[in-house]
Amino acid sequence: MATDYDTPRKTDDDVDNDSIEELKARRSEKSSSSVDVEDFDGAESLELPGADLSNEELAVRVLPKQADEFTCMSCFLVHHRSQLAREKNGQPICRDCD
Repeated sequence: MATDYDTPRKTDDDVDNDSIEELKARRSEKSSSSVDVEDFDGAESLELPGADLSNEELAVRVLPKQADEFTCMSCFLVHHRSQLAREKNGQPICRDCD
């Protein structure tokens, strides 16, 4: 919200003198905001090209952990032995987590 620094500031006496009706009116002015529902309705019907993946199948071949791989006990990712940084309490830690 922009602030006009040239306007005179209210003192504590001015704030105390505000009537309850003025304060209620200010509160209702701030809380009365309207939302344009039409913008949301238009976004739901918008379809991006190639976005329909309902007939697609993901085929991924999962391999078990190999003899030259380890599971990092910090990030729980499987890495090649060349990524082994150290062992902490007998648990392997990768270079990324070290």
